[in-house]
Amino acid sequence: MATFMDVNLVRYLCTCGKRLPPCRLYLCRHCLKLRCADCVQHEVDSPYCPNCLENMPASEAKLKKNRCSNCFDCPICGHTLMTRATSQMVPSSEDPSKSTPKKMYYMACSFCRWTTRDGGLADQSTSNGGWKDEENPEAKRINTLLESYRSIAQREKAEKERKKYVKRRSHAGFQDRYGLTSVAMKWKIQPAMSNLSVKETEKVPPAPELVSPVEDFDPLPSEIFSDIVQLDKVTYLSHRLNAPEFQPPATKDLRPVHKHLLVRRSLRCRECDHNLSKPDFNPLSIKFKIQLIALNHIPEIRIMAPATFSVNKETVVTFTLSNPSVYSTVVKLLPIEGDTDLDYMTAKVDLPKSDLVLALHDDTAVYDDGTKAQQEFKDDPRVVVFRRANKLGFAAKVTPFCKEGEVKVSFMMKHEFRNTAAAIQSEDKEPKLEWLEHRIFINLGRIQL
Repeated sequence: MATFMDVNLVRYLCTCGKRLPPCRLYLCRHCLKLRCADCVQHEVDSPYCPNCLENMPASEAKLKKNRCSNCFDCPICGHTLMTRATSQMVPSSEDPSKSTPKKMYYMACSFCRWTTRDGGLADQSTSNGGWKDEENPEAKRINTLLESYRSIAQREKAEKERKKYVKRRSHAGFQDRYGLTSVAMKWKIQPAMSNLSVKETEKVPPAPELVSPVEDFDPLPSEIFSDIVQLDKVTYLSHRLNAPEFQPPATKDLRPVHKHLLVRRSLRCRECDHNLSKPDFNPLSIKFKIQLIALNHIPEIRIMAPATFSVNKETVVTFTLSNPSVYSTVVKLLPIEGDTDLDYMTAKVDLPKSDLVLALHDDTAVYDDGTKAQQEFKDDPRVVVFRRANKLGFAAKVTPFCKEGEVKVSFMMKHEFRNTAAAIQSEDKEPKLEWLEHRIFINLGRIQL
């Protein structure tokens, strides 16, 4: 059954053809089209750590392999490790025969109770860490391969650019009576080609050594068939994939995992290249510099109360319309002619013929009793069920024509839109009035058998 709070039952048609609720759509104020997360361009503003909220440039994050150097995750369950303090007795610096307490620190998981002591790591004397990372035994081999392939890619790129210059020169046809033009172009093209080619004095990395294939394996130990396997001391596949450079087989070899960095993204319209969403640069802030979510610019339709449906029987359903704009808005609900696709429409809906006028959004209007608004707009009681502040309820008659399944209706909503972006560009006092159309899909529930 449809409920008042289930806004996912009401969906708007995006430009790319997807049907999504207005809270997951964006309205571009320049091309005046609805966009979703799949039909916009995503741009990375700045990487940051979700635990300590430290932001860094993209180049620095790349050097750190997109991980935070100060925060760690549990290698067992993936939760954030917390630093805990403890006291240990150490020999005194003045008198070695005496012991004095010293504050030491270790990391522990508050969910699965794993600690760095379980991994065989010694406690640290500082709270900010100092945990040393293990060196990958194949790091030298990987760096050699990277340098080799980087050199090959650079040579191939220089060769492609050199061929472009040679092709342009061959088709130029620089010929004159004395041959001065061809000489001048030769001196002009030669420096450009020399910059693209690899210099002879530049040190070329040696070719990587070829790895010989393994022909024979060591036999399995005899204890593997007789000893009892303790599953609590063996790592899972997910634990080994968290550390692909080591792949520890036993839980005692697990080490803390550096926390992955997140990014603050900006969304840009692919058609007009204007920003649709741009967050604040500071990771501590939850505000946006630009946030053109459709829920804040177009009227929102909701189902006020659930209804019971039967085949070929007319049922009155009450919908609500709310206006998020600071200007009063006129809304027209239009039927869709000639659409018989049962995936989109399984019922006939009788929409109001007259225009629906929504009051502007005012935070102080919620304290009014609503009688003044009803007298001001002079609503038809057969269409408008109630009106309060920037919201009104209207009645529509729905007649299902399917014997079973869900009751789905679809119609067009046409409304006014004050384009403030166009007003800023033209320096007009009043924003330009536009008429926007959106196709609405509503799931009203299932037919009662």
